[in-house]
Amino acid sequence: MESIVRTFRAGDGPEIARAWTEAAPADGISYERFRDLILLDRNFDADGLFLAESDGDIVGAVYAVRRQIAADGDDLEPTSGWIPFFFVVPSARRHGIATTLMAAAKEWLRGHGVETVYFSSYTPNYFLPGLDADRYPEADAFLRSVGFQTQYTSVAMDRTLNDYAMPDDVRARIAELRDQGWTFFSPTGDDLVDLIEIAGTFNADWSRGIREGVLGGQSLERIMVCRNPEGAMLGWAMHGTYENVLERFGPFGVLPESRGTGLGKILLHLTLERMRALGAHSAWFLWTEETSAAGHLYLNTGFEITRTFTILHAPTAA
Repeated sequence: MESIVRTFRAGDGPEIARAWTEAAPADGISYERFRDLILLDRNFDADGLFLAESDGDIVGAVYAVRRQIAADGDDLEPTSGWIPFFFVVPSARRHGIATTLMAAAKEWLRGHGVETVYFSSYTPNYFLPGLDADRYPEADAFLRSVGFQTQYTSVAMDRTLNDYAMPDDVRARIAELRDQGWTFFSPTGDDLVDLIEIAGTFNADWSRGIREGVLGGQSLERIMVCRNPEGAMLGWAMHGTYENVLERFGPFGVLPESRGTGLGKILLHLTLERMRALGAHSAWFLWTEETSAAGHLYLNTGFEITRTFTILHAPTAA
């Protein structure tokens, strides 16, 4: 198969979305979602989106990105880059297209001072947190053949809400804490100042997600926060933050000062109860560590692991 490699230009978006969906139908993308997550990303550079074209059709792509706007403070992470996605349509595979595209992407990153490239733990607008090797074994073999190695793994989880009811012990613990002066509620606008601050102690991208979600019209009833008797906000849980998807849970966090109170369990259940009341049939998220405290809490709350993702990295050196 003869193909040419070039970079993105205006008019390519719909064809990229079509080819992406053909290559990975279980993780397809609409043009509007591609536009919002990729083209409107604050770090997007058209010169980093490499395309393979054959007979006028896009048959493959590799997207490389580096930070032009810092995720936290003024750190541009200049030696780090990311490959958020790549694909080759089935009819064009085994012709060296992916190898050529990946080499071009690495060379471009290297030319900008990037030393290590990661697949695909990019924020803010990652599509998937890593590679699902069970679903895409050929992609896993390809990445490893061009130097990528495992950094760590994460899991996605789902829980049906069709049978959800808050456990009696959780409801009793909420009543006990309220009697002691704790408050559990959806925030007002002023409460968002504290929420964004504590979210940032966990992950700068969570603060961004909350801020942009509210500015984009997210209802505050999708957020549950907690203040202790002294008025300090110690935790929160929410849903619908990313892309306004009602059933997508998170982000979620409790400060270390709350350990031993059961606050994480309470906020999780309050949010699941709210989600069900708003008509959600399930709760799901893409990224946690299975053996973390949060991972254990989710599993004990009825969540099940649905996918495992491998986050990989490789040097950009030729």
